[in-house]
Amino acid sequence: ALLVPSGSYVTSGQEIIELETDKVNQVLYAPEEGEVSFSVSIGDVVTIGQNIGFVEKGKGAPKTPPPKKEVKPLPKLEEGVRKDEEAFVKSLEEKKEEPKKAPKAKGSKTRKRMSGLRKTIASKLVDVKNKTAMLTTFNEVDMTEVMSLRSKEKENFEKQYGVKLGFMSFFVKAVVAALKAYPQINSLIEGEEIVTFHTYDIGVAVSTEKGLFVPVIRGCEERSFSDIEKEIVLQAKKAREGSIAIDDLKGGSFTITNGGVFGSLLSTPILNPPQSAILGMHSIVKRPIAVEDKVEIRPMMYLALSYDHRIVDGRDAVLFLVHIKKSLEEPARLLLDL
Repeated sequence: ALLVPSGSYVTSGQEIIELETDKVNQVLYAPEEGEVSFSVSIGDVVTIGQNIGFVEKGKGAPKTPPPKKEVKPLPKLEEGVRKDEEAFVKSLEEKKEEPKKAPKAKGSKTRKRMSGLRKTIASKLVDVKNKTAMLTTFNEVDMTEVMSLRSKEKENFEKQYGVKLGFMSFFVKAVVAALKAYPQINSLIEGEEIVTFHTYDIGVAVSTEKGLFVPVIRGCEERSFSDIEKEIVLQAKKAREGSIAIDDLKGGSFTITNGGVFGSLLSTPILNPPQSAILGMHSIVKRPIAVEDKVEIRPMMYLALSYDHRIVDGRDAVLFLVHIKKSLEEPARLLLDL
């Protein structure tokens, strides 16, 4: 998107053009003041290193603005109507605004240009369906222990670390432990090779008005719960404000997405290419379950693991998800990294 027309006078550091990439929008700034000229139009596809315009230094500088005209004060009105300007302004403030009329609908549908980011997301999702052998396995987890621990410690946690103790840090830690036990899940296909990561850089999906972003939380095996929570809050804020960088989205080997925040009970998450697996979280719902031959009401969450069957066997996918389930139902295991 061109943020200023070609031929405009711009100042150093002014936003002039926005590039849409396959991951994030990137705003470019004027390197100096002068007249900007673009050699591209809205919707053009550009390549790395391509010249898309220039700023001619000093050209087009605006002339000295004309002197401001003296604004004469409002004349005093006759006694009995309005006494002075102050009373006149006050009467305007007290006057209720008339309700604005809603714009008339033109036809039964509207159209708008699909953004480059949305087109790229759409293309990648179709590629995932067509170029991977994606399957999904499901399980459920009893969230009683995690919720109890979180409720007990959340006040002290926030007071000590300045961030709320959410559920996501528990899931990130549970995923790291499971990836260590089943390293093939932490792998991807490059050509005819299987590349296995020995680092634990976990992508956490963030929904924004522009689409879904997946910032990567790096080195999760070495991070504390508070570090993970702080990083998630920071990256989510950057994604929603539009200040997230491409480097923030690179390098993850596994993704967690939480449809539960929107009320989803169960879904089939789609892979985040080129990764081989993604974990889907869902709503926590109280349901009757059997506990030691007794029926109890417990807070339950359905979990979904989508995986690429070309690289991950069904047995390993199921056991990986069971490992996560056990870690969450016995949070002490996370402290021992089991």
